[in-house]
Amino acid sequence: MKALLLENVHPLATTILTEAGIEVDHRPGALDEAELVEALRGVQLLGIRSKTEVTPAVVEAADDLLAIGAFCIGTNQIALAPAAERGIPAFNAPYSNTRSVVELALAEIIVMARRLTEKDKALHEGVWRKDAKGSHEIRGRRLGIVGYGNIGSQLSVVAEMLGMEVYFYDIQDRLALGNARRCSSLEELLDIAEAVTLHVDGRDGNAGFFGREQFERMRPRSLFLNLSRGFLVDYEALRDSLQSGHIAGASVDVFPVEPKKSGDPFSSPLQGMPNTVLTPHVGGSTEEAQEDIGRFVAGKLRDFVAYGTTTLSVNLPALTLQHVPGDHRLTHFHTNTPGVLAKVNQILASHGVNIGGQLLGTQGHVGYVVTDVDSPLNEGALAELHDLPETIRLRVVD
Repeated sequence: MKALLLENVHPLATTILTEAGIEVDHRPGALDEAELVEALRGVQLLGIRSKTEVTPAVVEAADDLLAIGAFCIGTNQIALAPAAERGIPAFNAPYSNTRSVVELALAEIIVMARRLTEKDKALHEGVWRKDAKGSHEIRGRRLGIVGYGNIGSQLSVVAEMLGMEVYFYDIQDRLALGNARRCSSLEELLDIAEAVTLHVDGRDGNAGFFGREQFERMRPRSLFLNLSRGFLVDYEALRDSLQSGHIAGASVDVFPVEPKKSGDPFSSPLQGMPNTVLTPHVGGSTEEAQEDIGRFVAGKLRDFVAYGTTTLSVNLPALTLQHVPGDHRLTHFHTNTPGVLAKVNQILASHGVNIGGQLLGTQGHVGYVVTDVDSPLNEGALAELHDLPETIRLRVVD
């Protein structure tokens, strides 16, 4: 069993997989499509972060690939549907770096409210600029959170502890935490908030979500943050709003096009803008978060290989499984059509295979049945299961 880990995944992931008997190839940067296709030959497990694109062509060419681990929150860089159609589960870390992103957002709100970037620049240039003009406390200020999921909701709680009034907007029905108040529309939030921060997901429909119209709707001299996805925002429009003074400050951690590895050149229309904090997609890049992500996602890959567990898979049915109680465990991904389970059991019975336990889950067009058997398997039974028209992928876990 071999694993390929890209983009400086935390070393703990290598340790966990190696201790499970998996050979690990650890590489520092991202790979393009052709490079990834070549690198995945003979590889069963792939670990990436946000820069590597696992395209449909990569999935199609990766005959040996069993599972994909995204060592980050987002999974929009993975062709999830094609992977599901080949019985390849994808796992991510939806919670591990939440606190890191929240702390960065709050730090940047304070930096912008106090205009610390400008004071820092002046001192580095030898100019002592001690005044209170344009500097504000965040206590009592109105924070507008767009997207009230794991990060947005925790940001809500911590911001309120610092004395901010919190408003949020989400297309889903979310429970307001603390004294946070729900807005019925994005427009309502923009009319109220003095600082607006985006924490929405990377689905295709969100591209261009925040543009010139939204910046013009924001309150004069308000603050703007995007620590979510680069393609959500029209940064040319943000630059114009910063130049005009309508937006008093901005903090951006994500960009539509980002370099593949550290040290590569970078360009943005926001460079040189006043009271603007630009960070290189480091919202979740703390040592604590990366270690926890390495542990969490590597554990998911290890447990899938060892037990067939798909808990928290983002694209396939989620089954929670532990040790293999019988002689063998059969994991069977199949097209979700009536009668498949009966066919599987009939084949096993015809070969004298006794079923000790069985668990079935479905998601969309894909079904996943795990069968524990407490009698020997023979090649005939496996061949018949493999040849079922509905079979996507069959694996034996000893």
